[in-house]
Amino acid sequence: MAPTEYVGRAWIPPERMRIYVAGPYTRGDQAQNVRNAIYAGNFIAGLGHYPFIPHLSHFWHMLTPHDEIDFWYDQDMQWLRLCHAILRLDGESHGADEEVRTARELGLAVYTNVFDIPRFLPARREL
Repeated sequence: MAPTEYVGRAWIPPERMRIYVAGPYTRGDQAQNVRNAIYAGNFIAGLGHYPFIPHLSHFWHMLTPHDEIDFWYDQDMQWLRLCHAILRLDGESHGADEEVRTARELGLAVYTNVFDIPRFLPARREL
């Protein structure tokens, strides 16, 4: 996605982005990790973009467990390929590191701070 408009020195994306939220899930407190991912996704939505929060599969797993980790990795990688960018949350995570590696191979934008994600501004209408 190439920049098409600058306001000051800030890049304004030409369309709303689908942004994948990558971060720890099994390391540390799972509930806190899910909470952090949801807060990040909510911030992304507030910027006018569409977050994909794979941590929400936590609730799917609670209802219908899939103990094969590859089941979840495959789900996540399929969604990652549909995104424009990835946000890597702090914390140790082999899975999130692999998601970032894949995102780079796909040419996606990689963010490590929600404050670096540009706000989407709808096109100005001519009066």
